[in-house]
Amino acid sequence: MTVQTRPFDPADYLDGPEAIAAYLEGAFADGDPAEIADALGVVARARGMTTVAEQTGLSRQALYKALSDEGNPSLSTLLKVTRALGVRLSFQPA
Repeated sequence: MTVQTRPFDPADYLDGPEAIAAYLEGAFADGDPAEIADALGVVARARGMTTVAEQTGLSRQALYKALSDEGNPSLSTLLKVTRALGVRLSFQPA
């Protein structure tokens, strides 16, 4: 018997603000810039990349590139994206 699998896309499960915040919190907890950029990209795809691009004033292509796991978004891009996604950064003592 062959086991059938299908690709897992976390964007399919980010259906509300709480799920998005928890997903991003997990990505930021590790502090890996590639993981953070990728997680923001997943959330942007869940929200609609075109919509997020319009809200940030960036092109879809620039947004995809900045939020890929090889991307390195600038602080201003990061702030624009988090604002467009309806989340904000917060800090706690380590």
